[in-house]
Amino acid sequence: MFSVNDYVIYGSLGVCQIIDISKEKYINSGNEEIDCYVLQTVYNDRMTIKTPVNNPKVSMREVLTKEDAIALIKTASESAPDWIEDDRQRTANFKSILKTGTSADCMMLIRTIYAEKKEKAAAGKRLKKSDEEIMKTAEKKLYQEFAIALGIAREEVELYIHECL
Repeated sequence: MFSVNDYVIYGSLGVCQIIDISKEKYINSGNEEIDCYVLQTVYNDRMTIKTPVNNPKVSMREVLTKEDAIALIKTASESAPDWIEDDRQRTANFKSILKTGTSADCMMLIRTIYAEKKEKAAAGKRLKKSDEEIMKTAEKKLYQEFAIALGIAREEVELYIHECL
C-alpha cells in the first residue's frame, strides 16, 4: 500500500502524487466504504482522481528510484531490438507497451524507434508519423518519471540523459 505524498505511475496518465487516502462509498462494493487513493496528476493539468486502493483494472506502481533511473539511462546506448516490419503488429505492440509496460520497456521502445529513425534518415527517408507520435508519448511518460526520480525539472531530463551517455 502506498502512503500520502508518494509518487506513483498511474495507468497511462503518468506521474501522480497521492494527496490523500480516504473512505468512499462505491456502488460496486455493495455501498460499503472502501479505502481509496486520491491522486493528483503532476504534469497533466493537475487533475484529481479517486481510485480504490485495490483496483485491479488500472496499473499503478512506484516511481523509479534515483539509482534505478540512472541505471536505466545507462542502457540507452545498448542496441535496440529488431524492428517489426508489419505496421499493425508494430503499432499494437508499441501501444501495449505504452499502456502497461515498465520504464525499461518504454526505454526499449524509444531506443527501437530512434534506431529506425536514424536508419531511415541515413537513407533519405522519414519515420512514419504514427511511430514518431508513439516515440514522443513514450519519451513524455519516461521523462516525467525520470524528473521525479532524479529530482530535476522535466525539461532538463533529455539533457541529463545525453550528459550521462
